[in-house]
Amino acid sequence: MYQQMIFVNLATDDVEASKKFFTELGYTLNPQFSTDDCACVVISDTIVAMLLSRQHYATFTKKEIADSRTTSETLICLSAESREKVDELVDRAIAAGGSASGPTQDHGFMYGRAFDDLDGHTWEVMWMDPAAVQG
Repeated sequence: MYQQMIFVNLATDDVEASKKFFTELGYTLNPQFSTDDCACVVISDTIVAMLLSRQHYATFTKKEIADSRTTSETLICLSAESREKVDELVDRAIAAGGSASGPTQDHGFMYGRAFDDLDGHTWEVMWMDPAAVQG
């Protein structure tokens, strides 16, 4: 059965620093689609982050490229299998040079934290009790 994928394309000031940052979070790079201008970060079988140099990103759009340190362009939310996994990923991101973004959200059945990567893109990490999802 076909599984649709998502490729999130984000502009970065430093491709090499972004490669290091995301591998420190435990993700892998797909060397087939990574170059000096692009890091292909495999988040899961169906989620890939394409971290493009600003110059390379500009070849895909005529719009102004947002400065993600001062402008919110998108909020990316990743699921986690437990509250502990939320904390592990966000803590690794902060240790790797990212920064905490916003307060911890603890609603009992749902728990989340967020971090900004080296370029200011906000990544939320969220766990939800499976029983709450089933309703």
